[in-house]
Amino acid sequence: MPRAAAPAAPRVAMPVQPAAERVRNFEEVALGYTFDMAVAEARRCLQCKRPLCVKGCPVEVPIPAFIAHLAAGDVGAAYRAVKTANSLPAICGRVCPQETQCVGACVLGRKGEPVAIGRLERFVADQYVHMDACDLLTGARDCTPVDPARRVACIGSGPSSLTVAGYLSTRGVKVTVFEALHEVGGVLVYGIPEFRLPKDRIVAKEVRALGTQQVEFVTNRVGGKTFSIRDLFEQGFSAVFVGVGAGLPRFLGIPGENLNGVFTANEYLTRVNLGRAYDFPNHDTPVILGRNVTVYGAGNVAMDAARTALRLGAASVRVVYRRTVADMPARREEIEHAQEEGVVMQTLVAPLAFSGDERFALRAVTLQQMELGEPDASGRRRPVPVPGRTMELETDLAIIAVGTRANPLLLASEPGIAVDQRGYIVVDEATGETSMPNVFAGGDIVTGAATVIQAMGAGRRAARVIAGRLGCPQD
Repeated sequence: MPRAAAPAAPRVAMPVQPAAERVRNFEEVALGYTFDMAVAEARRCLQCKRPLCVKGCPVEVPIPAFIAHLAAGDVGAAYRAVKTANSLPAICGRVCPQETQCVGACVLGRKGEPVAIGRLERFVADQYVHMDACDLLTGARDCTPVDPARRVACIGSGPSSLTVAGYLSTRGVKVTVFEALHEVGGVLVYGIPEFRLPKDRIVAKEVRALGTQQVEFVTNRVGGKTFSIRDLFEQGFSAVFVGVGAGLPRFLGIPGENLNGVFTANEYLTRVNLGRAYDFPNHDTPVILGRNVTVYGAGNVAMDAARTALRLGAASVRVVYRRTVADMPARREEIEHAQEEGVVMQTLVAPLAFSGDERFALRAVTLQQMELGEPDASGRRRPVPVPGRTMELETDLAIIAVGTRANPLLLASEPGIAVDQRGYIVVDEATGETSMPNVFAGGDIVTGAATVIQAMGAGRRAARVIAGRLGCPQD
């Protein structure tokens, strides 16, 4: 086991594209560690006897073990250690909110900068040269041969379903994944921009590995419309996993939201990412190219939409938020990158109404000045209007990024599955099973909008139970 360097050693910085260059392209912003950088950062780890970082990880990656292997220069061993718990490390290393999970729990963070665990995970996943699909999926050379008599269906192809497919296929189960859209990956392909998560180089690699492991992908099939869960059981599937996300967008509920030029972030990012609108007319999905863009909300989706608009040529982009920058729920790194690129944070204001011209095209937004009052139930100071203080802001493209809701399309045809008052599926927390026997669910359709790694954790819990019922080996 290598000796850790002095705890006071500074964190190794991640190289990034200069802001002036990256704001005009869709290439990945963070460029990743070199081998020497990764080893140096790994050697900052204290190898705690009680690793709080593992408790902070929803899928419980053996973080000290993989970092110890990396510190010793053994990337392959590090990769195998990560793969014992995380089936999508290249993705998680890029998009997980590590600062509130593993990195947030790192002991080094009490007095200085915590270990960059996510960046190390990304390096390991990117560098390891796999020998076959089983290697890529599990870190092991040999997986159980797939038995076509053991069949499981996944509805939706986002991170929770991909995790289920990876876990079960490597244990001999024939998995079929049904996707409503024409491309596999769910939010990984339609929601997260290329500059944060490369589609062909990262997401497609994981999907191809699943295909090699005999996972079947059926696209353009809408659960609840073109087939039902009962249909799947009648076709011989032994279990069904529902991982359809929560894709029904929320609106602001203010006048003018029906004007041309007002989008939800869900539609805007789907057009740009999945429809390749950034490459129009080579791809035939148009999108309005705003000159003065305003984005409503302050999470990662809002930052993604704002930075996408900049890359499509907007002259100005403002994130409109009713609290302060310090209160924004987006990752600090994403906020900093957005500001470096020129996104303006228009804080302590709330939208009152959109107004348009004679052709019903968005022209401006009226904003209410806010101030912070007493703390609310979340502990954050509640924003309250400042009487008589409003302003009008010119805007020709507004993107609403204030969250999503459960899409009722699938569940409306399945009354046997219990949902809560908000329309999310109710599951047994220990198993992920719904009120319908042998139907499991996980991800945003259970929890509401959450993180990729939390969805993967739910997929892994359900997959273990399904594997046990089918008599397959578990971990």
